[in-house]
Amino acid sequence: MEQNKIPQATAKRLPLYYRFINNLNHQGKKRVSSKELSDAVKVDSATIRRDFSYFGALGKKGYGYNVEYLLEFFRKTLDQDETTDVALIGVGNLGTAFLHYNFMKNNNIAIKMAFDSDPKKVGTTISDVPVYHIEELDDKLGDIQVAILTIPASEAQSMADHLIEQGVEGILNFTPARITVPPNIRVHHIDLAVELQALVYFLKHYPLTTDEDEEEEEE
Repeated sequence: MEQNKIPQATAKRLPLYYRFINNLNHQGKKRVSSKELSDAVKVDSATIRRDFSYFGALGKKGYGYNVEYLLEFFRKTLDQDETTDVALIGVGNLGTAFLHYNFMKNNNIAIKMAFDSDPKKVGTTISDVPVYHIEELDDKLGDIQVAILTIPASEAQSMADHLIEQGVEGILNFTPARITVPPNIRVHHIDLAVELQALVYFLKHYPLTTDEDEEEEEE
């Protein structure tokens, strides 16, 4: 099956599987069962087996999965040998936290530059990432195709439009604004306040069971 035919819910879980398998490899483990994977990543065994089935025979019944084989498979599937450079727009509290986070520990993502309009931040370096003035974006962005938005919601749409004009194809939007983009551009919206409200609501009204499967439907 072609990767673009894989359900989006499955695709979202692949980095989670890769992280755990990578940790197992560092621990020297040679094989892992779907139950061990399930206990670690909090996804039920049936879902894991179904996810893996989209890629063919990754394991053997009664044996489980070979850790080295899975690691190499997911490394290639997730393009772990190729680093993706990212630009951060907005160096406020949340943006600064992103710059301090070491994406390169377990991932193939690196924030290469950040942009802001605050003169106290422009010209500084945070965790080895240079902060440029937002007016320098056109000159500095280069061939970066992914951007993180941590700016006021009122500026999100205009900034997204400008980033797209400069060749950005993927935006991780941490503002409450629901930005509109052309069909060939991918945006992932992450509204922390909404996620927290949803968490509290589900705690009160939907007690979890040990075997509950919360798999998202494919969009």
